[in-house]
Amino acid sequence: MVKIISLGGSIVVPNSINVEYLKQLAALVRSHLHDRPDRKLVFIVGGGRPAREYQEAYRAIVNSPDNESQDWIGIAATRLNGELLRGIFRNECPNSLVTDPTSVHSFEGSILIAAGWKPGCSSDYDAVLLAEAFQSDTVINLSNIDQVYTADPKKDPSAQPIPRLSWAAFRSLVGDTWLPGSHAPFDPIAAQKAQELHLKVIVASGTDLPNLKNLLEDRPFNGTTIGPD
Repeated sequence: MVKIISLGGSIVVPNSINVEYLKQLAALVRSHLHDRPDRKLVFIVGGGRPAREYQEAYRAIVNSPDNESQDWIGIAATRLNGELLRGIFRNECPNSLVTDPTSVHSFEGSILIAAGWKPGCSSDYDAVLLAEAFQSDTVINLSNIDQVYTADPKKDPSAQPIPRLSWAAFRSLVGDTWLPGSHAPFDPIAAQKAQELHLKVIVASGTDLPNLKNLLEDRPFNGTTIGPD
């Protein structure tokens, strides 16, 4: 089965490009693929710091900034990060960068790289559409948090990790509105679609590579599983 991985842009470009991390990620992924030639991975990457910097600049310059323009700016950043990943995995990914998740249902090689599609949602939503396209029941969502918490642990020291959540419970935490540059563990619009499709989403740290290896190989892992009610 194809595994769908939503790779947070904040992992790829937290402030500057995380070169050492990308080297280690590439080594882990190649080792995973080498063990079983039938394995296939789809990565969709977010915009990270470049998206937020350009969106902040736009808001500082324009008197009445609109969400659609900010989304297009963010989408451009995801596509830049996507081309970087595609270059890194050139031997494993002979395909063009995917910018419309509804346009693909198969691919050559062992890796497919995707980026943002259109305004109104984040790359998380595109990951859900890719899971639907490839009939995968799970999206692995890698970001700069290790689990979903009852509150923002950076602001609330009493916040507690939640190992498992229903979609109804998760959506009560994040709401139903998408805003460009928001920091929800999983895009609220994507959450609605994932719930409709009865998908499972695993929220886990993108920088904990041993944990990612466990996720890829279906072993016990640290993270939050969000699933059908």
